[in-house]
Amino acid sequence: SIKPKVSWSENNHPHKPYFVAATLPPPLLELAKNMGSDTEAEKSTQKEKKKVISLAPIAKPLAGKKLQKRTFKLIQKAAGQKCLKRGVKEVVKSIRRGQKGLCVIAGNISPIDVITHLPILCEEAGVPYVYVPSKEDLAQAGATKRPTCCVLVMLKPAKGELSAGDLEKLKTEYEQVADDVKELSASVI
Repeated sequence: SIKPKVSWSENNHPHKPYFVAATLPPPLLELAKNMGSDTEAEKSTQKEKKKVISLAPIAKPLAGKKLQKRTFKLIQKAAGQKCLKRGVKEVVKSIRRGQKGLCVIAGNISPIDVITHLPILCEEAGVPYVYVPSKEDLAQAGATKRPTCCVLVMLKPAKGELSAGDLEKLKTEYEQVADDVKELSASVI
């Protein structure tokens, strides 16, 4: 291995060396310049790989990138209209009370026992459900800072009423995503 030549600066403290760039061979000089600065594409692919590695084995049906994006947009709209239940406790309570909607579950939950009962509960109630890779992304879409295990997107707000235009926009987007989720679920079975 080639060690760079170290020079001592007269102005600085004698124990603080600085590297003389001219003494490095060109390939190492280029490597030193780029050290620690990955491209944005490399960083995003590394993040995606980490998300896939941390997925639970029961995370099926898992949303693809397009469906994920559309699901997160739907969750953002529902959060703005107060048509969203966040967390395992709220989601389970709503489903048991007979409320219908789309259940979105994070796939990287640990311990997995926290969410293992949700798919069965959703199937019994006839509620479509889908997994997404990251609880952090799910929380961000749901307008919360803390990671969220699951959310239930409903067409009726918890309190009050929606205007006809807002309800129609939410309903069309909800139906598109719900149809895609049902197709995905049918292909898994």
